Amino acid sequence: MLSIAQEKIDELFALISEKQPLYLPVDNSTGKADFKKWEKGVKLSANLKTVRSAKDFFFPKTEHMVSYQMSGKEITLIDPRKDVEDFVIFGVRACDAVGFTVIDNVYLNMNPVDSYYKNRREHGTVITLACNEPERTCFCPTYEIDASLSADKNGSKGDVSCWNADGKYFFEANTEKGKAFVEKAKAVLKEEDAKAVDNAKKDIQSKAEKLPFAHLDLSKFQGKDMLKIFNSKIWEKVSEPCVGCGTCTYVCPTCMCFDVRDFKTNNGIRQIRCWDSCMYNDFTQMAAENPRHTQKERSRQRFMHKLMYYPMAHEGLFSCVGCGRCLESCPVNMNIVKVIKAVQETDDIGGDK
Repeated sequence: MLSIAQEKIDELFALISEKQPLYLPVDNSTGKADFKKWEKGVKLSANLKTVRSAKDFFFPKTEHMVSYQMSGKEITLIDPRKDVEDFVIFGVRACDAVGFTVIDNVYLNMNPVDSYYKNRREHGTVITLACNEPERTCFCPTYEIDASLSADKNGSKGDVSCWNADGKYFFEANTEKGKAFVEKAKAVLKEEDAKAVDNAKKDIQSKAEKLPFAHLDLSKFQGKDMLKIFNSKIWEKVSEPCVGCGTCTYVCPTCMCFDVRDFKTNNGIRQIRCWDSCMYNDFTQMAAENPRHTQKERSRQRFMHKLMYYPMAHEGLFSCVGCGRCLESCPVNMNIVKVIKAVQETDDIGGDK
């Protein structure tokens, strides 16, 4: 396995950034981390849980899709897309890497393919970094995601897996893009015995197993119980505190809903795609009305999709990866962990415990 000493990691960053932009978690003014472009003097954060996930690189918050110019009855379509340059994202967590798989299933593996998303995915190289210190709000083991970067049950990995162990960073290529990255980095990497990585994996897995929400009971979230869960009495109670702010969807690494708006400019019409949230009262609003009138209905839609609808359509893969961001960001302490527990504890739903 190839490695580089921790104190020399900037040499690797400098080498990679000579040929393509490199982004990594960097401490912000609040003491948390955000992804930032590397340049000399920028330091990798010790906190891998960025405020928002690396999803933003492939599915940006706002995106110019098309423009229209009109001259009388003539309408000209203008495609604003440009070739995306290759780029590297270093320090993505295992849960966020699985989040890419969740979105890929919808934007790449279904028709029509989202060409905007596809273009970015093809040009981005993802380097995952194992979570040496999983946080107490993390619960990725619930979904059989391995924080030590062994593949989850669906085989989701980054292009390159990386471990911080024994004072060194170790690298293992998983894809053709990953092999190309390692080849470019060989000038500053050296061959190293992988025993330190094996020990680090065991240590991380042991810590992850002890997290407070590591083994939430998902036994009732089976397709046969979908209508029972949908009609359960729990939704009134769990949704009552919700203020519909949408924070949970904006920090979630798997939420992929969007709205499309047209804006009139001095040079025609610009069509913009932007993130949207099922927790908003105008989400999917039609000319006649909004199909979900109450916060109870909107909250139920969000959690039913994460835990029932999506896995039923995608071979059991949940649309939640246990990153814990919603637990930390919700202003009223409403989150998916509470919903899972409420479903398991109610007596109006079947399922095997």
